[in-house]
Amino acid sequence: MHIAIVHDTVGQKDAPDAKDVLAQADAVAGALRHLGHTHFRAEISLDMATLVRTLSNGGADLVFNLVESIGGKGRLIHLLPYCLDAVPLPYTGAPAQAMLLTSNKTMAKKWMETSAIATPAWIGPFPGGNGKGRFGSADKSTWIVKSVWEHASIGLGPESIVKNLTADAAYAALAGRAPALGGACFAEAFVDGREFNLSLLTGPDGPEVLPPAEIIFDGYTADMPRIVDYRAKWDEAAYEFHHTPRQFDFDTTDGDLLERLKTIALDCWHGFGLAGYARVDFRVAADGTPFVLEINTNPCIAPDAGFAAALTRAGIAFEDAVARIIAGSFR
Repeated sequence: MHIAIVHDTVGQKDAPDAKDVLAQADAVAGALRHLGHTHFRAEISLDMATLVRTLSNGGADLVFNLVESIGGKGRLIHLLPYCLDAVPLPYTGAPAQAMLLTSNKTMAKKWMETSAIATPAWIGPFPGGNGKGRFGSADKSTWIVKSVWEHASIGLGPESIVKNLTADAAYAALAGRAPALGGACFAEAFVDGREFNLSLLTGPDGPEVLPPAEIIFDGYTADMPRIVDYRAKWDEAAYEFHHTPRQFDFDTTDGDLLERLKTIALDCWHGFGLAGYARVDFRVAADGTPFVLEINTNPCIAPDAGFAAALTRAGIAFEDAVARIIAGSFR
């Protein structure tokens, strides 16, 4: 096949989270060559008509969709699959509706509730929520303020944790946070516990849950919030970057919990109509209750990312995973 790798437009001055897509494109290109496919690359912009002409003129049989934002806006991530559906042209990964539903985090949380998937209480979004959301207790609580649309921990840091606020007070505080969080944000009840992520990969017999990974907050002091914030993901000079390793080895006492996480990850796949590959992020409370934080339908597949690490742990070569993702786009 002749495959178009479509990704964000990236400039020299862009931040590390934006440039990371180039490493993903390089890895996919190498896998395609190994599999005997030809390929070309195309950057996406708001000029979708030009992109469609590029794909047509290039003779693309399939689009390998690596788009994480358009024009620097994560809230536009779903536009490419909707556009390709209209052409039509097959593409890898989640279908358009699932991409939209999971990218809007408060919309996703409402859908989780209809699917009986536990997710932390929240308030918002701002703007547009009018204070509505699924409130937690009327008592004062600890909240974490997040972007509605942006992923990759953009805008997330120690200041994102706000303590001793009622739900009403948490909502009132959102207006001041929204500009730094892509223009829209919400407050989520902070689950002070363990953090896991589980990757999923399509296969001939349905989705396969890859080995669970736990994020270890190594050496964190009591005043350091145990969150995977922007510095932990992208700032190589930061303490957090070097002290949040993932681990795949667990005590036998975690066996039941890990099975629950796998079951919930599959519930997310089927409940949201996912395809290709995905990642589900969890927090587990002190009493052992798991909560889904978010579902990433287009997770990073760079060689140093968690998805690639889970593949290695599962004994699946990256090229074989790419082959499964491509095959899944035609089912």
